[in-house]
Amino acid sequence: MIRKVTLLGVPWDEKSSFQRGAAGGPAAIRTAFWSASTNTWNEDAADVASLVEDAGDLSPERSKDPHGLIEAAARDLLAAGGKALFLGGDHAVTWPLVRGVHHQIGPVTILHLDAHPDLYDQLDGRQDSHACPFARIMEQRLAGRLVQCGIRTVNAHQAEQARRFGVESVPMRAGVGAMLGAVRSLEGPLYLSLDLDVLDPAFAPGLSHPEPGGLTTREVISLVQAIPAGTLVAADLVELNPVKDLRDLTARVAAKLVKEIVGRMLA
Repeated sequence: MIRKVTLLGVPWDEKSSFQRGAAGGPAAIRTAFWSASTNTWNEDAADVASLVEDAGDLSPERSKDPHGLIEAAARDLLAAGGKALFLGGDHAVTWPLVRGVHHQIGPVTILHLDAHPDLYDQLDGRQDSHACPFARIMEQRLAGRLVQCGIRTVNAHQAEQARRFGVESVPMRAGVGAMLGAVRSLEGPLYLSLDLDVLDPAFAPGLSHPEPGGLTTREVISLVQAIPAGTLVAADLVELNPVKDLRDLTARVAAKLVKEIVGRMLA
């Protein structure tokens, strides 16, 4: 029986477009998690501090093969049937993380919460950009299903990519009720990829790519809590940019989500 979730920081933003800073995400989330302004309990009345083992941070910026380093870390954490929550970093980390998970358990269902579909074939000449991870994941058949919720920036190219890969999208305009219905119907093994810009910038100012018209903090928490018990094997929480944050508010939102994600993993 799994009794703890391993936390692992992936402080890497080399593949970010527009702005960098997401490499500072793991440190900011930990600081908020341990802040004396709150406690470490989640809404399931469980003390998350007793349910996690913090494995520290990887050092992809020092590696000659950052993707290989990240993939191996995910693979090793799941090797003995463990569960892991990865703290990014930008969304480029998701591709190697899912590769590592796939190595141990095969194709997963991915629940992707984001303002952006991240399905570009390439952006700025890079196929490994943080705007491209789900194109690479689906090309390599690492996921049996990709279910995206909260999307509100689809262009013609990404719409065609979604059709090509059979992506199941519940866009922001469909409403939270439709998203909750989609999440409750999911089956495992499930990988959650949560980009903080799924939130409206009013609730998460510390982002490189804020996109108006998003979810509230409570709505994102509700989506996480709607994940069926026993399905969630791994997750990433990405794209916090502390350089852009105000009064550490986005870091505090991320820390709250860590508590609820761990709760669903161990439900």
